[in-house]
Amino acid sequence: MPLIVLLGFPCSGKSRRAEELREYFTNNTERKVHVVGDEAAGVERNSVYSDSQREKNLRAALRSEVERKLNKDDVVILDSMNYIKGYRYELFCLVKHTQTPHCLVYCLTSADLSSAWNKEREAERQYSQEVLDSLVLRFEAPDSRNRWDSPLFTVHKDDTLPFEAISDAVFKRKAPPPNQSTQSQPLSSANFLYELDRVTQDVLMTVLDSQKTSVPGDLITIPGATEKVELRRSLNMAELRRLRRQFISYTKTHPTDHIGQIANMFVQYLNRSTL
Repeated sequence: MPLIVLLGFPCSGKSRRAEELREYFTNNTERKVHVVGDEAAGVERNSVYSDSQREKNLRAALRSEVERKLNKDDVVILDSMNYIKGYRYELFCLVKHTQTPHCLVYCLTSADLSSAWNKEREAERQYSQEVLDSLVLRFEAPDSRNRWDSPLFTVHKDDTLPFEAISDAVFKRKAPPPNQSTQSQPLSSANFLYELDRVTQDVLMTVLDSQKTSVPGDLITIPGATEKVELRRSLNMAELRRLRRQFISYTKTHPTDHIGQIANMFVQYLNRSTL
């Protein structure tokens, strides 16, 4: 049923906390508990986290594994760094689509402590200092004001996990309601894929053209959409094409009955993905 997302620096105690959560839910509920993460996947840390494409592939594989295991009964614990806010937003969209609650457990440590714990590991499980330092610099801390980072439980090295509060968050809280961009609906129009390609391309070109005369903070009006693109920063063609591919890939498997909503859905996706 629920998803518990662990996050933190490398060597911040995430796997220990994942095991504590697994034991708690196994001993106190009748639910199955699935732990998905780097350890379970047998990840070779230094080779993966020093290669952006391999790291991206790992995140996609973990997300797919979470999606396969999420159901109305079981507890899924994602034990990885989950340090990219855009990725955490993708997980939030996943639980919205599945209509199940989730929460985050942030294992908060200093970079120095994580480095010290890393050196205490067996050699084959250690991060190189270069890779560890790079991951620490890239880490995007959670913010409980964001829907995808809430409820958020922050734990330090000597803290006891707030098991009851976590349990209440994932069992007693209502699941986030699905919205137009996450609700799975049947494909009802033979014209859908054509319109999806055309509309998203039109939005992309409008954003690119508008940036020539806009500055960060401006709102870009999109023909056919009631919502506007919030221009927080400059977006280049490569990034916009990547976001368009991601949106199309997801929307093909979750088509809408209302083709007229595609532009609004894509604008919503752009605004959330460029935070």
